[in-house]
Amino acid sequence: MYDTSQFRRGLKIEIKGEPFNIVEFQHVKPGKGGAFVRTKLKSLTTGRVQEQTFRSGEKVDQPNLEEKEMQFLYRDADGFHMLDMTTYEDLLMTPESVGDTANYLPESLILKVLYHNDRPIALDLPTFVELEIAETEPGVKGDTASGGTKPATLQTGAVVQVPLFLSEGEVIKIDTRTGEYVERVR
Repeated sequence: MYDTSQFRRGLKIEIKGEPFNIVEFQHVKPGKGGAFVRTKLKSLTTGRVQEQTFRSGEKVDQPNLEEKEMQFLYRDADGFHMLDMTTYEDLLMTPESVGDTANYLPESLILKVLYHNDRPIALDLPTFVELEIAETEPGVKGDTASGGTKPATLQTGAVVQVPLFLSEGEVIKIDTRTGEYVERVR
């Protein structure tokens, strides 16, 4: 159990059986009445953000969360297949639980899967992934890094803006938090 005095950004709590991450919090002590804590919570299962107020001293549950290291194997019509690196068991995750992270999942990527009560609920990707450009307009001699950008489709199907000098078949580094091009991998 957590007390409201222990609230901080990034703390994971459980409300009515659903795990949440504290995005923002503010201790408020009005001139009249009791103190309270105003929070902004992000659901770890659905990704929706909600605001909630707690009375000062109120207790909330600690969620039963576990992280397991897994390797992404492949994607098919059923979903996303992961391999548990310790037990070598196959895990099938639905497209809904994977969400937008599917855009940055190259085969054989090592990542962490977050479990809540022994049920996989989310993926935690590395900050940067290296992906190959599958399709883009050809680079022309004289195009520079500071000249501008063009759309490029990556091997996973994601479309990102890349510098003009890049061409198909090149490997680039992508920031998974923002979905932006970082650099070319040589």
